[in-house]
Amino acid sequence: MTLYLSRFSYTPETWARLIGHPEDRAKAAQSYIESVGGKLHGFWYAFGTHDGYNLWEAPDNVSMAAVALAISGGGALSSFETTVLLSVDETLDALRRAEQIQYRAPGE
Repeated sequence: MTLYLSRFSYTPETWARLIGHPEDRAKAAQSYIESVGGKLHGFWYAFGTHDGYNLWEAPDNVSMAAVALAISGGGALSSFETTVLLSVDETLDALRRAEQIQYRAPGE
């Protein structure tokens, strides 16, 4: 299975609801990813550009996209970005394959 890193930010309205009714949203995130056969590896809140981060494992890109679309469509977030993570072995494989590609720079 593939790992995915998501960065999210809540809307001001969502923060207001959470202040009024504190809730562990990691449990909700876990149920979303498990519904597509995946696993939640971590859920963190943060200071800075994004309010939080998730580390997910999903069977494939379509499954992760379904989770991301469902969460994004819920209206509680002002942003949600997901990055596919490559293992070191996958990166080494990509480097070996890149050597076989005959890239030509623009204008050459």
